[in-house]
Amino acid sequence: MKKFNVLFVTLAAAGLLQACSGTKSSSSSDSTATKTDSSTVTTVKTDSSSMVMADTTFAAKAAVGGMAEVALGKMAASKATDSQVKDFGNMMVMDHGKANTELMSIAKAKNIMLPAGLDAEHQAKSDSLSKLSGKEFDRGYVAVMVEGHKKTLALMQSEASNGKDSDLKAFAAKTAPVVKHHLDEILKIQSSLK
Repeated sequence: MKKFNVLFVTLAAAGLLQACSGTKSSSSSDSTATKTDSSTVTTVKTDSSSMVMADTTFAAKAAVGGMAEVALGKMAASKATDSQVKDFGNMMVMDHGKANTELMSIAKAKNIMLPAGLDAEHQAKSDSLSKLSGKEFDRGYVAVMVEGHKKTLALMQSEASNGKDSDLKAFAAKTAPVVKHHLDEILKIQSSLK
C-alpha cells in the first residue's frame, strides 16, 4: 500500500509539473516577446496582428542611436574647435532630441519598453571621443557621425519600406529625410576638415 501511495503521489506530481510547464495557448490579439542583446533587455507587449519583432527591434535601435546622437552632439558642442562641428553637434541635440521624444511617445502608446541607455558599441565610441581634444576630436567626431548617419539612414529607409507597424513606419519615413540632411552636412564638414 505504501508503494502504491508513493507511486500515486509521484505520478500526480509529475502530471502537475507537466501541466505547469506545458505550452500556453494564446489568442492572436495579445502576446509577449522578449529581446535580449549584449546590454539591454526589452520586453514588448505586442498585438501580433499589427506589430512584429522587426518593428520593435527597429524601435530599440533607433532609440539607442538617437540617444547616442544627442550625447555625442552635446560633447561636440562643448569640445569641438571647429565652429561647423560645434554647430553640427547642436543640430544633433535639437533634431535627434525631438525625434527621440516622438519615438518614446509611439513606444509608450504601444507598450514598447525602449532601452534606457547606450549599448556597448555606442558607449565605446563615446568613451573614445571623450579622450580626444582639439582637431583630433573634431576629426574623430565627424568620422563617427558619418558612419552613424549612414547606418541610421539605412535603418530608417528599411523600416519606412518594410515595417509592419503603421506608426513606426510613418516615423521612419518622416525621420529619414532629416537623417539624410545630417549625412549630407557632415560629409561637407568632413571634406572641409582635410
